[in-house]
Amino acid sequence: MGGTGNEGRETKSEKRLQAASARAAAIKVEERRRRVTRMITAGSIALVVVVGIVFSLTTNKTNANASAPPSAVAADGSGLVFNPSATPVIDVWEDFQCPACGLFEKVNGQYLHDVAQQGKAKVVYHVLSFLGPESIILANAGGCADASGKFLDLHSYLYEHQVTENSGYWGVAQAVSAGKAAGITDSAFAKCVTNGTYAKWVQNIENSGNTSNINQTPTIKINGKELDRNSGIYGDANLFQAALAAAGVK
Repeated sequence: MGGTGNEGRETKSEKRLQAASARAAAIKVEERRRRVTRMITAGSIALVVVVGIVFSLTTNKTNANASAPPSAVAADGSGLVFNPSATPVIDVWEDFQCPACGLFEKVNGQYLHDVAQQGKAKVVYHVLSFLGPESIILANAGGCADASGKFLDLHSYLYEHQVTENSGYWGVAQAVSAGKAAGITDSAFAKCVTNGTYAKWVQNIENSGNTSNINQTPTIKINGKELDRNSGIYGDANLFQAALAAAGVK
């Protein structure tokens, strides 16, 4: 009886020690994860500084002299415009790192690309960068792809290969590689991405989003009216296509 009690006490003690050890190990893992996260974030920011495309996200002053991609139209919030004279007008506000944008693209992206490419509507892509340095790099790359006539190609590729936001994956070199994988063979693309050619334009897009009260992504507007995300329309291809049809897309 006494031996059994001692064994019971030892077992409980061992379990407590094991639990304490597990908690300590978990704490160390979490601390290591946080250190790595800080290092990745710092590295991404440093990279952005090196290529000259870091800017303050707090300013709301639009730079009228900013270098902009060929399809960017100031009157349309500096967005990339397809079919400027067509109707209806579809505004797409997005961030390439945004997981919800990735889901929207998976459900509706190809259809929207077809609408843009076939001239069925005026489609304006507003590439935001609120999620941080990697979004800035990707937004700039989107502008560079537009200059090469390949924005939609890169657009599709980036969403197909979307990773966890701010993971440190999307540096300048990786963005250049993405462009090549998306079929951009123009050597000017790599230079544009590396130099941050459209950095100030990226800032203008961000400012335009603030002015337009864009508080989350994706945000889709048809003729200036925001689609009701609570209706499920962003994740339902039939509802989305019906909304565009009702607005005049055939």
